[in-house]
Amino acid sequence: MGKIIGIDLGTTNSCVAVMEGGKAVIIPSAEGGRTTPSVVAFAQSGQRLVGQAAVRQAVANAERTITSIKREMGSAYEIKIDGKTFTPPEISAMVLGKLKKDAEAYLGEAVNEAVITVPAYFTDAQRQATKDAGTIAGLEVRRIINEPTAAALAYGADKEENRKVLVFDLGGGTFDVSVLDIKDGVIEVVATAGNNRLGGDDFDACIVEWLVAEFEREHRVNLSGQLTAMIRLREAAEQAKKELSSAKNATISLPYLSESKGTPLHLNLTLSRAKFDELTAHLVKAMAAPVQQAMGDAHISKDNIGKVLLVGGATRMPAVQEQVKNITGKDGFKGIDPDECVAMGAALQGGVMIGEVNGLLLLDVTPLSLGIETVGDVCTHVIERNTTIPISKSQVFTTAANFQPSVEVHVLQGERPRASQNKTLGKFRLKGIQKAMAGVPQIEVTFTIDVNGIVHVAAKDLKTGRAQDITIESSSNMSDEDIQNAIRDAQQYAADDDKFRQATEARGQLQRLLGQADELENQAKSKDKQAYKAMKEALSGPIKTAKKALGSKNPDEVMSACDALETAMGPYRNGDEN
Repeated sequence: MGKIIGIDLGTTNSCVAVMEGGKAVIIPSAEGGRTTPSVVAFAQSGQRLVGQAAVRQAVANAERTITSIKREMGSAYEIKIDGKTFTPPEISAMVLGKLKKDAEAYLGEAVNEAVITVPAYFTDAQRQATKDAGTIAGLEVRRIINEPTAAALAYGADKEENRKVLVFDLGGGTFDVSVLDIKDGVIEVVATAGNNRLGGDDFDACIVEWLVAEFEREHRVNLSGQLTAMIRLREAAEQAKKELSSAKNATISLPYLSESKGTPLHLNLTLSRAKFDELTAHLVKAMAAPVQQAMGDAHISKDNIGKVLLVGGATRMPAVQEQVKNITGKDGFKGIDPDECVAMGAALQGGVMIGEVNGLLLLDVTPLSLGIETVGDVCTHVIERNTTIPISKSQVFTTAANFQPSVEVHVLQGERPRASQNKTLGKFRLKGIQKAMAGVPQIEVTFTIDVNGIVHVAAKDLKTGRAQDITIESSSNMSDEDIQNAIRDAQQYAADDDKFRQATEARGQLQRLLGQADELENQAKSKDKQAYKAMKEALSGPIKTAKKALGSKNPDEVMSACDALETAMGPYRNGDEN
């Protein structure tokens, strides 16, 4: 049986792990890093760049570089590049494809299955979009699990003690908190809460806003409309944030950031940790409510928490750690790597699924309540939040008008009492129901949530037996046909990428051969003019073809020129000039 890799598909960085020798290990990227930037770029040459390669060219190619796409998962957001439209699942699939390729290179075998993590507070649409991304990347997504739960798996895999654990997960773009009960190898999620629009990126944005204001105050130039300058500011802000996790001050120096009347303008500022904490105080404060909600839903107090796990790179900030202690009464546990533990937990779950890991059982919950709209814009819940999944639950409803021939089932997700204030997951119509006075027909609505947290809803008229159902699809509106088209595009991209690599390597070889040909001619010229004349005549055509091929994007043309030149040079390399 093949390996199941574990993937933490992050907002800022992603990570992949696999089980080896009974332990979860991180798979390094092709560039040697233990994480891969979740960045995709479209070079002017047409090549798609993912990860570190995309980051390196971001400043010079800002308009064609995509970051933080995870925040748009499950939405109708679209990106248009070179006349082609890309959805968030398609962009995310490019990141997943890179991780898949790195895993295959590391393992020396094909990888076709994965466990992928998502924020605990991801909606059904966001989970479905993540699964779609995996499918497009050529992966069978065996399981979608929540990031805090994966971190707890990584922590609790070899722990025998029974305790309540609070997982505080602050990543690049999302914030989650989960309360788990670890007992005798069973990791049960008791409650979860969070904020899908709060993460390290928001702390960076606060620094950027301050830098823009300070630059405008000094130079009377507003940088907010200068795309390249803003990219540089965001990079500098992220670096300053990291430095302030261990230092009291961070120097931000960006020469030639802009210009005014032909005069270059530079930025040189020092940001203190105290100022940074002041700029981001509202973000730190916003973390309290989800933690308190999760603890309330779990019916626990500070005294009941055995340990607090810090997950996500943004938890390295001192102000965040102080807030954790203020809310929970405990210092955050730092015995697991906040950047790697989620991927490791996903790999462990993959190991459980193929029997490689024994003695671990994961019981997760649905983060948000599910229900339908009833008369008067009312949201009637069928499954409450923090219900253990998988789960199937039914409730009987009736009609609101006399002799209705059909009913519309409006599926909702959220906690608000008014239907219009919740998230619409989908709508479908049940036709051919019993024609009777209002309140007589009995319509049974059944919600089923699978282990991935993905929702299936069915409605049945108990009198006529008529039934209709729906598997909720992501609001990115990717149909099966759309997904198949995206898979073909991804496969074509992989083939194009291989051709680009081959052409690049061949051009490098061609340049080396041209250099060697030049050296051979120089040597012959200094020894024997007649031999030089014969060599020049023999190599003239292949050299001309080679120089022309250097500008070609067709690898076949480049490699053909390589072969022709190498063949022509062969006799002269061996010293046989006759």
